[in-house]
Amino acid sequence: MVLPQSARLHRMLGYIGWPLALLFIWDIVVTLAYVYLPHPGLDLPSLPMSLLGSALALFLGFRNNNAYNRWWEARTLWGAMVNASRSYGREVFHLIDTLPESTDLRHDLVRRQIAYVNALRCHLRRQPNREEIRPFLSEDELDELSTATNAPNAILNETAALLAMARRKGWIDSIRSVQIEKVLVDMSNAQGGMERIKNTPLPREYAYYPTLFVHIFCILLPIGLVDSLTIYTPLASTIVGFMLLAMDRIGSDLQDPFENRVHDVPLTSLCRTIQIDLEQLVGKQAVTTPIRPVENVLW
Repeated sequence: MVLPQSARLHRMLGYIGWPLALLFIWDIVVTLAYVYLPHPGLDLPSLPMSLLGSALALFLGFRNNNAYNRWWEARTLWGAMVNASRSYGREVFHLIDTLPESTDLRHDLVRRQIAYVNALRCHLRRQPNREEIRPFLSEDELDELSTATNAPNAILNETAALLAMARRKGWIDSIRSVQIEKVLVDMSNAQGGMERIKNTPLPREYAYYPTLFVHIFCILLPIGLVDSLTIYTPLASTIVGFMLLAMDRIGSDLQDPFENRVHDVPLTSLCRTIQIDLEQLVGKQAVTTPIRPVENVLW
């Protein structure tokens, strides 16, 4: 996630890159051709650029609104995951009877939650998870998870099995068990929402046609302006093209908030926040530090 203090004009110019540079060159070519090349009797067609631009802006705005809604829903679901993880850790650590023989189980359940959120992060980003969750699970379970289609769901299922075992041993009663199960259901629902966003992208047309229309409009723009602006055409055309290219690029990047790009939801930072909170809950010395921004980008 790009932090607000890095949202500067020079960063956006570098972000758009070559398309803007090519547009500027094209604007200059059209202007020079119109001003210096002989064109007796040639009248450029009067293009309805304001009408075309308005239609394109509405199209881009509709696509970008849907893309941002997906990004914001993803951030909301991860906010719910942070809250559910804190509630889960608190309930596991305090609702299970604090007997000497249950200490290992309570600590293990808290560590499993840290493994779960990190496995979910890797699952959404299509990254390997073994090294990320190794500190929190046994080697035997890591081997079992290597063949699991949905590793975070497998971790959650085993967590439920451990809670059932605690109930059979009499370390937790049915009322407290149901309370913890509600939190597990909340986490499972949040994971399902994240997977829906990841596995159901916006239709391909939402990515292809806005970009195509923006490029066509940018090609036609200097032709429609040069007759009235002459030598000022490159300036006006490039500024308008910059705005349209920026809108198109931002909308494209927000469509999938789990691609491990600079504009994505900062999953690594959120997982680290959960880890720190749960480690402090069990009294572990604070050695884990929060994720720091890298070049004003929080991952």
